[in-house]
Amino acid sequence: MFSYIKGPLAEVSEDVIVVEAGNIGWNIHVPLSVLERLPHIGEEVQIYTSFQVREDAMALYGFLSRQDLQMFRMLLGVNGIGPKAALGILSTMRPEDLRMAVISEDAKSIARAPGIGAKTAKRIILDLKDRMKTEDILPGGFSGEETASGRMPAVQLPGNGAAKEAVEALVALGYSLSEASKAVRQVPMDGEMTAEAVLKASLKYLVF
Repeated sequence: MFSYIKGPLAEVSEDVIVVEAGNIGWNIHVPLSVLERLPHIGEEVQIYTSFQVREDAMALYGFLSRQDLQMFRMLLGVNGIGPKAALGILSTMRPEDLRMAVISEDAKSIARAPGIGAKTAKRIILDLKDRMKTEDILPGGFSGEETASGRMPAVQLPGNGAAKEAVEALVALGYSLSEASKAVRQVPMDGEMTAEAVLKASLKYLVF
């Protein structure tokens, strides 16, 4: 129904913001990750939205990028996960960290979200793992758009091959896929970096 809402940020509360657009103040439920990155009150913001209708309520849920919105929709496709639970997960974990947890089968991290137990976390991994791949969690590797098969394609950027090799090397050294991917993602990438350079740069994010 709505692709996005753009306008001045009017109000911010614990998990709801108000964006003024078309002389209307739109209540939009957002995760903590959005609250942490909002502009000041009165400044313009663009929120990508999902309109959810339930028997007892209608509500807008919003995110600062299409990728984050897509992750929210993917969570809604998991049996037993409604908007409130999906928002709780994305308030506990950034979307990129959730992707890493799914790919590396880290149910423990997902289960930290409010109302999400171990069984539900494992169900999320089972339902979403086939729709993701390792490249999705490398720098620049997630486009936020589904292919016809429902799988998330990777965006091939300069340095992605070196990043993949660095992740594989870190895993070989004993780090988990989640730890390795998170460290490599923090390295400022350019097209000239070799896998060895990426590996050395990423190690400092694992030492501390």
